[in-house]
Amino acid sequence: MVSDLNYLQALRACCRDEAAFEQLKLLLNLEGESVEEIVSQTQTQVDSDFQFPTVTHSWENLLPAEIYLAQSDSTLEKVAANKLGIIFQLLNCDDSRWLLFTHSGCQEFLELASYSAYTDPPLLWNLIHPDDREAYEQSLVISAANLQPWIWEGSVITKSGNLKWMQTAARPILQGNNDIYWNGLLIDITERKTREEALLLSEEKFSIAFRYSPDAMSITTFNEGRYIDVNDSYLRLSNYKKEEVIGCTSLEINAWVNPEDRIRMQQMLREQGAIHNQEFEFRKKSGEVGIYLFSAEIVNINGESCLVSVRSDITESKAAEALARATAERDRLLYEIALRIRRSLDLNEILNTTVEEVRQFLHADRVFISYFDEKGQGTTVAESVDPNFPSILGWVTENVAYKEVQQIFELDRIRVVNDTTKVEKSAFIAEYHNRYQVKAGIGVPIMLGDKLYGILIANQCSAPREWQQYEIDLLDQLGVQVAIAIQQSSLFQQVQTLNANLERQVEERTAQLQQKMQELQELNRIKDVVLHTVSHDLRTSVQGTIMVLNNLLGSPEEKVTISRSLVERMIQGNERQLSMIQSLIETNTNENRGIVLQRELVQLNTLVPAILRDLQPMLAENQATIKNMMAANLPLVMVDPYQSQRVFENLFTYALKQNPPGLKLTLKAKVDKQMIRFTIEDNGRGMSQLECDRLFNLFVRDPQARCSTNIGLKLYLCRQIITAHGGEIGVTSRPNRGSTFWFTFPLATAES
Repeated sequence: MVSDLNYLQALRACCRDEAAFEQLKLLLNLEGESVEEIVSQTQTQVDSDFQFPTVTHSWENLLPAEIYLAQSDSTLEKVAANKLGIIFQLLNCDDSRWLLFTHSGCQEFLELASYSAYTDPPLLWNLIHPDDREAYEQSLVISAANLQPWIWEGSVITKSGNLKWMQTAARPILQGNNDIYWNGLLIDITERKTREEALLLSEEKFSIAFRYSPDAMSITTFNEGRYIDVNDSYLRLSNYKKEEVIGCTSLEINAWVNPEDRIRMQQMLREQGAIHNQEFEFRKKSGEVGIYLFSAEIVNINGESCLVSVRSDITESKAAEALARATAERDRLLYEIALRIRRSLDLNEILNTTVEEVRQFLHADRVFISYFDEKGQGTTVAESVDPNFPSILGWVTENVAYKEVQQIFELDRIRVVNDTTKVEKSAFIAEYHNRYQVKAGIGVPIMLGDKLYGILIANQCSAPREWQQYEIDLLDQLGVQVAIAIQQSSLFQQVQTLNANLERQVEERTAQLQQKMQELQELNRIKDVVLHTVSHDLRTSVQGTIMVLNNLLGSPEEKVTISRSLVERMIQGNERQLSMIQSLIETNTNENRGIVLQRELVQLNTLVPAILRDLQPMLAENQATIKNMMAANLPLVMVDPYQSQRVFENLFTYALKQNPPGLKLTLKAKVDKQMIRFTIEDNGRGMSQLECDRLFNLFVRDPQARCSTNIGLKLYLCRQIITAHGGEIGVTSRPNRGSTFWFTFPLATAES
């Protein structure tokens, strides 16, 4: 009899296996923490919706059971409609199997119509994939034999050719006649199997990528950094064995060179969830430090936050970049030193700058240059040294040192020592190492031709050091540059010696010229005496002639046959000659002794009108007019009144003599900065630019020129007077456009 052929029994059969229970709970969308809770949730619904009848196991009683099942089909459908699967009832009777009931889920899942009838199971058997039929049959036989839950998983091929996966879970119930009923579920797990296969494929791909990646990969816990797994590349790059890493933290194996980098990395991951190509330093098992591009992402493994990280070793590329930068810096330094050597002649400055820049570039503790003199004595002449180590500047060595250094560089063009404790050395070299704490060094010779002139040396005093090739090349090339600087300095000294000889010769020639100048000065003195004598005699003669003529004119009797007008012209001519002689004497005196000024404060508004009154006879004679446009409030000037008056008179006289009668003159004055600027404008004939440029110079004019020599001398005297006062004088003019004479006097100051 089947007393409990119901949905609840099928569910209980599924739940005997814990894994199956969890899967079914997920697939059926059931809530609850245990089998009992889920059973309790479904018991009420099943009991209220459907009660199974008592069914005998005999063949004759099957029809009543079929009739009853058909009557209750709607109730089973109602129960099954709420579940993700197919509820079925399978009967094993007399070695034959009958599918008693399946609900409408068959149509969607197996592409079969739902039914409840005495149907032979080959209908389902034919759908099972051939590869899974044996397992299907064996699982049923075992379940029937042991009365254990029937759980089977396999694939089916539907009528349309679709491959689907299903899972059965049923509980066998033995009846009194040895018939067995299975009440269970047939669940579509195609989607789950697809996900599992995709997951397996993804895991397989990840496993392949993880194992065979050329980059170091590891899986660690996020918080502790404890290693869960590492790939072969990680072991190869870190020099660890796998058992030395797994289970340890990154801090325990001292992997991080800077532990604060790990803290920074974790902070970035908390904020971003992943980081890419961050540069970090990691330490290998041997203690060697490498630079890596680090990428990582947080993943969840069994409920714990873990880190999948990838390290790409860029140590060599970073070293290459550093080498390229250092090489470029070396070339720049060589260029600047070479340029400085070619531009500068100060050898001491060149050497001291060189050793300082080289020490900074090499990060060395000491760099120095020593010279050897003709006797082989060596002296350190330039040095740059770290304050923590003794200075070698001024160190003097004897001839034995020169010979030993010479032998060293005959064997090796460049002397490179990475560790002074590991090389053989003479007593002199040992003393040098001990005295100046030398742990490593590079030395290059300074050669002038075939002669060893000096040495350029870099020392490391804090610890031994492996010198790089670009550092060795730098010192080698600098040895050549220093030799060039020394040769250049030697040539400069030779030039200086030649210059000194030349200066001595120049001094000798200068002394000779000075002697000649003294002779010329003596000749000039004699010339002055002669000029004075001649002019004195000429003046005396002219004065006598004038006196006679004046007497003749004053005689009461007309005993003179010469006309009066002729006498007057003779007088005028002699007066002009006398004026010229006087100007010539004054000019010569001013050239030799300078003009002696008797300065005083002068009010120009008083001085100028007086000058104009004195000029009235000359103005009247030439039918000329003067318009005075000077301001009434001009400031005082500190001038010589007599000499100033001569300037005005000479300029007005020149303008009147240069132009025909009827000339119009305009006098103006204005303050310009600390000077008063006077202008005398006329509407006369004007002059060329060449005449303007030469007007105030001392030169002999053409006797036929309109301006006499006397007038020329007077204009030159004007220039001497104005210059003596600290002013300037000039003229602007254009032919037939008139002329404008201008000159300046300085204003009186508070000190004046």
